[in-house]
Amino acid sequence: MSSFGSLQAIKQYKPTDATTNPSLILQASTLPQYAKLLDEAVSYAKKHSRCDSDLLPLALDKLYVLFGTSILKIIPGRVSTEVDARLSFDRDAQVAKAIRLVKLYEEEGVPRDRVLIKLASTWEGVEAAKKLESTFDIRCNMTLIFNFYQAVACAKAHVTLISPFVGRIYDWYIKNTSTKEFSMSNDPGVQSVIRIYNYYKRHNYNTAIMGASFRNVNQIKGLCGCDLLTIR
Repeated sequence: MSSFGSLQAIKQYKPTDATTNPSLILQASTLPQYAKLLDEAVSYAKKHSRCDSDLLPLALDKLYVLFGTSILKIIPGRVSTEVDARLSFDRDAQVAKAIRLVKLYEEEGVPRDRVLIKLASTWEGVEAAKKLESTFDIRCNMTLIFNFYQAVACAKAHVTLISPFVGRIYDWYIKNTSTKEFSMSNDPGVQSVIRIYNYYKRHNYNTAIMGASFRNVNQIKGLCGCDLLTIR
């Protein structure tokens, strides 16, 4: 999987799947070649927003979906689109936002099985994912996973995919311990994902594991054989 940087990069490197990172979308939306998508999103929001306070959120949702739709015309797999992180502690708001994003994709002719809704792995986020998967047939990609117990909760909720953060865990150990360098075999981020992977396979969970947030090539090498990896 690739984190979205530009459509040209996706065409060049040909990933199977992609994710629309909000910060990268913001960066891309300032480029002249994507001005048409920005204009289309604003026009859509002006026409369809329920009230003035919904104008900006709807324009942003539409923009994410337009970028995601453009990506899906290039890749064979799925695109992950993120729910606003400010909703991470509100289960019902996350569910509503996810439903709207999927509806916007379907308006563009994209079937829901090609979309993963990216949610933070808070308690409320996991509960939202559980409801989305079981009630609405909306597939979820659980992000911001920093420990084993979050991963277990996601598996028990039968989510489609989790994205444990290798690099963020590594960063914490570099900052807060006396060890400033790790080998591929003892890297704490790599070890965390391996533990999750082994637990899932041992207990026959169908949730896929996608290592994310890498800081160096050795971390990627250390997770060869993982279900999926996301590399920018």
